[in-house]
Amino acid sequence: MVQKESIVFIAGPCVIESQEVLDEVAAQLVRLNGQYGLDIIFKASFDKANRTSLRSYRGPGLERGLSMLADVKQRFGLRILTDIHEAWQAAPVAQVADVLQIPAFLCRQTDLLLAAAKTGRIVNIKKAQFLSGLDMQFPYEKAVEAGAAEVWLTERGNTFGYNNFVVDFRNIPIMKAISGRCIMDCTHSVQRPGGQGSSSGGDREYVPMMALAAKAFGANGYFFEIHPEPEKALSDGPNMVRLSDFESIVKSLL
Repeated sequence: MVQKESIVFIAGPCVIESQEVLDEVAAQLVRLNGQYGLDIIFKASFDKANRTSLRSYRGPGLERGLSMLADVKQRFGLRILTDIHEAWQAAPVAQVADVLQIPAFLCRQTDLLLAAAKTGRIVNIKKAQFLSGLDMQFPYEKAVEAGAAEVWLTERGNTFGYNNFVVDFRNIPIMKAISGRCIMDCTHSVQRPGGQGSSSGGDREYVPMMALAAKAFGANGYFFEIHPEPEKALSDGPNMVRLSDFESIVKSLL
């Protein structure tokens, strides 16, 4: 285990919607990086493979999505994080992304973890909604033994009955002891899966408190999905932070 004292911020829209949205978010992250001496990693998904409904927007797909993320990386100088859902996606995604993220539902998928780790990139593994922090020792070991540059673990809450999550903040020091880097997913932890029938709901007003509670428990990374107009977002709008509100949350954590 390597101790990491620096704070990692990960932020961006849930899914790639348009170049205009990507550019607006990226420009704000560049400004915050410069103003506060940060290195915020830009996050957006090229495909949301686990949407509630078949009719839900998934994204532009691998080829177009990676091209758009590469454009953001080149023009704005930001590091990139994106999800992979299948093992074959790891190699092409690693050509663009600095961090490969394993979705929570897939964190025990051995082939996916090994493929991500073998790229030599940083691998961020989200804790499944049905696992404890202690259970994440084993996904972590799979990725480390397969050669990942670093392995981060992310807390995002546990299933609590129907359409709701609860966060056991004890998981933060537990997972930090495993990997040295424990990130709090402040926006998905306030999600209400399927809470709007054919789509998920959420309670974005609690995001700042989730972040501060995670800080109290020793988190050394924070994950936020942000959007200029969450009400118009094509995925996860109810739990995303409004872009104009993001700076105040960042300031509260520094």
